Amino acid sequence: MEKQHNRGQEGAGAACVKLSASSGEEYMFRERAIGTNAISEIFNTIHNNYRSLKPEQLQDALLAEKSLPFAGELYMGHLRYSTTGKSGLDYIHPFLRRNNYRIKNLAICGNFNLTNVDEVFAQISSKGQHPRKYADTYIILEQMGHRLDREVERLYKECLNEGWRGVDLTSQIEERINIQNVLQTSTPQWDGGYVICGITGSGDSFAVRDPWGIRTAFYYMDDEVMVLASERPVIQTALYIPIETIHELQPGEAIILNRSGEMRLSQINPRQDLRPCSFERIYFSRGSDRNIYKERKRLGQNLVPSILQTIDYDIEHTVFSFIPNTAEVAFYGMLEGLDNFLNQLKIQKIEALGHNPDHNELERILSMRIRCEKVAIKDIKLRTFIAEGNTRNDLAAHVYDITYGSLTPYIDNLVIIDDSIVRGTTLKQSIIGILDRLHPRKIVIVSSSPQVRYPDYYGIDMSSLKQFIAFRAAIDLLKEQGRNDIITNTYQYCKEQAHLPQKHMHNYVKAIYEPFTDEQISIKIAQLLTPESTEADVKIIYQTLEGLHEACPEHAGDWYFSGNYPTCGGLKLLNEAFINYIENEKSDIDS
Repeated sequence: MEKQHNRGQEGAGAACVKLSASSGEEYMFRERAIGTNAISEIFNTIHNNYRSLKPEQLQDALLAEKSLPFAGELYMGHLRYSTTGKSGLDYIHPFLRRNNYRIKNLAICGNFNLTNVDEVFAQISSKGQHPRKYADTYIILEQMGHRLDREVERLYKECLNEGWRGVDLTSQIEERINIQNVLQTSTPQWDGGYVICGITGSGDSFAVRDPWGIRTAFYYMDDEVMVLASERPVIQTALYIPIETIHELQPGEAIILNRSGEMRLSQINPRQDLRPCSFERIYFSRGSDRNIYKERKRLGQNLVPSILQTIDYDIEHTVFSFIPNTAEVAFYGMLEGLDNFLNQLKIQKIEALGHNPDHNELERILSMRIRCEKVAIKDIKLRTFIAEGNTRNDLAAHVYDITYGSLTPYIDNLVIIDDSIVRGTTLKQSIIGILDRLHPRKIVIVSSSPQVRYPDYYGIDMSSLKQFIAFRAAIDLLKEQGRNDIITNTYQYCKEQAHLPQKHMHNYVKAIYEPFTDEQISIKIAQLLTPESTEADVKIIYQTLEGLHEACPEHAGDWYFSGNYPTCGGLKLLNEAFINYIENEKSDIDS
């Protein structure tokens, strides 16, 4: 869990199932906590159960098996970023559904967002169920719990007809339970990206991945342990095993373990058009994964031609750096690309000297180098990308400090690479202003990801179009050019299809961007994000879609950049987002 801390700073939770508990003894445990120190908090709470034990008791496996809390065979851990806009302990995974029969107890956690929660809610409500909260995790828990109940009832009748009674009947149900049936009757309706993990009170466990492959999961199994995680390197590091022994859970596939430790893979839902999340590669996942590391370096390399053009190929008077730390790998790739350019430049200059080069001139050429400095320093370990509203604005102004004397004032350009520019809040509130204190001639902000133009409904839930600086830039350009009709027509088209079935929906929001080149939008973004008092000339460069696909060829999920959503539910929510944007804007004007 600590190795995946980058995936959750809002809270954490852990659950455990003990297989050998007797009647009257607890067999399913859960601890949850909120805040950035949640991992330490929940494990301190768990370990408090052991602090009073003597050393010989801590070595007693039979004692642990019989009576010690959290000394069990199945474990589940989860770290949370808020994807629903809702926070608090009630929304921290794992979620737990209790019952007096072990087999009907269910704990789930997941990395997911569903786009059709309303439809799933309506379906399970129509069956008489009453979910306690209108949130996707609760609804998934109730839906899967309902299907688990039906599977138990099926087996109850089957075993009863065979003559089993009492405790023996219950044991037969636990031995025969088919989690595949539960998954095949609950997951087909889900629209979205997900990896859902679950454990039952009787000792069965599973993980299932969405059929588009949007969210990721990797697993390892040997004679002693099976482990599954969102990222591959955390398994490598924790278990010290080679990469070749770790496997990726395939789209639409489930990994299922019974209480005896027997594992099987099952295709739960048919594979769809594969759209693994590219933002996972750029931003969310740790850069220590072998393939992600190479991809992020390539993203940096792909930006070099645009960078050189923007600084007029003036390598001698340009300092290169990165911000934040998640952009460091792309920075190394950018440096490699710049080194390659510089080597070719040196060759050309040396060849131009002829057969008898001047020693001083030759020495000057060979001493040319790419100037890189640690220009910006992050003061707080906090992602303002995740923070909400005014809190983000307050944080952004104080997140970074600069290294004074790292460039020559009024002479040097400063190029800073970032992994993404989504809202631009931190740039406008803090970074550009503080970098300008170094008095560079030109500030070039480089994003290793393309312009984020559309909401992502499958991971971090960015549901409001207005928050995207690329969207605001396109809207401003349309208004400046007197093309408000495009905005009005897009709204009308969205309203007309609002009540159509999801499969008939079209992405009309693309029309907002179609009149402009990527460069025109980038220029407008730079204008919007540059504080009025800035002295330096500010330029912003984004990765191209082509550059993204070249660097991450196996992760074609680019809907936040292209608007090409992998599921109908994504289009439905985008449609609603544009309608809400226009109507909220009109409401603000009227008020």
